[in-house]
Amino acid sequence: MAASPSTARAINDRLALRLLQQEGPLTAGQLKQLTGLSRPTVADLAERLTAAGLITVVGEAGEQRRGPNAKVYGIVADRAHLAALDVRTESVAVVVSDLVGTVLAEASAPIAPAAGTGPAVERAVTLVERTLKEAGADRLHTVGVGAPGLIDPASGDLRDSTGLPQWHRRLVAALQDRLPEARVSLENETNLAALAEQRDGAARDRDTFVLLWLGHGTGAAVILDGALRRGASGGTGEIGFLPVPGTPGLPSATDCGGGFHSLASAAAVAELAGEHGVVAEPGVEPAAAGAVRAAAARVGEEPGSADARFLDALADRVAVGVASVAALLDPGCVVLGGEIGQAGGGELAARVQDRTARMSPLPTEVRASVLGGGAVLRGALLTARDHAQDELFGPTVQGHAP
Repeated sequence: MAASPSTARAINDRLALRLLQQEGPLTAGQLKQLTGLSRPTVADLAERLTAAGLITVVGEAGEQRRGPNAKVYGIVADRAHLAALDVRTESVAVVVSDLVGTVLAEASAPIAPAAGTGPAVERAVTLVERTLKEAGADRLHTVGVGAPGLIDPASGDLRDSTGLPQWHRRLVAALQDRLPEARVSLENETNLAALAEQRDGAARDRDTFVLLWLGHGTGAAVILDGALRRGASGGTGEIGFLPVPGTPGLPSATDCGGGFHSLASAAAVAELAGEHGVVAEPGVEPAAAGAVRAAAARVGEEPGSADARFLDALADRVAVGVASVAALLDPGCVVLGGEIGQAGGGELAARVQDRTARMSPLPTEVRASVLGGGAVLRGALLTARDHAQDELFGPTVQGHAP
């Protein structure tokens, strides 16, 4: 059946907005070429979207050209402001951006374990409000929050965990209370990191891959056929609890000690580095990531050095997790994410790939993260931007100005 005129307009509007989101500002001629629509149809949709306050003329294609096609259209960036939070065990980081994702202000703050739930929540919320003010905005449309732990798929809430601070569970409600006009969404940090690597990082050419997070803790995120998989209880990728050889015991339902976490967490990596006499430059970055980065930078100079032995031993551990993932999911590609995965770079990734090939008959490419620890914040911002644009662009798609 042929689409009705209103449906056709809605489809055309959505297509044009999506192209402007992905490609940046475009001329009417470029929109015509990319959409395959006629010149009058493009002119109509440009007028409609401009009247709705969603796009505006941001420049001209060239001084030698004049007329309608020389105008360059872009999304109205200040139509809405967004925030993203990366919530860690002892810190929180915030960015505030416009509707197209341009970062306007950013900040971070430590939160001491002994601070108490109420003061910790207040410190995090105040940081968001202060960053919003620094960005020159008065309110937020959407807030994306990334945090460690299990997200209940039914309620969207962070499930209680003995290994995580209580203030994490209170934060979303506090943000919603202080920012009543904003839409606040919560997602597991590793899932957000995987979305960021897929959009802007090491997995841009893959629609099926696994991100193995190597940071303060360990985790995994699964992208299959372009979709993030969360599991029946939201626990897909809780690889820290995976029972593995080389640990003194087994994990429990409330403690991942004895699981893969005991082999590849930051504390375990820092201890392994110490055993090999590898140290990081003090104060530059967390000890584990710093030691891995230093070893990876020096290893080419002395192949049989302590740095090489350290990276080999670390690769032996990481490959246990990668081979387990490959055996269950056969993703074809595993990205070593987090601060440690990024710090190891190609040196660590190549070693892990070589060891995985010895353990598994399934071809698995191992890549180093491009975004590292910043992937969580980037993923939270991308998710917030997508939610905001879907909501703001939606009414026009239905034929009504928002």
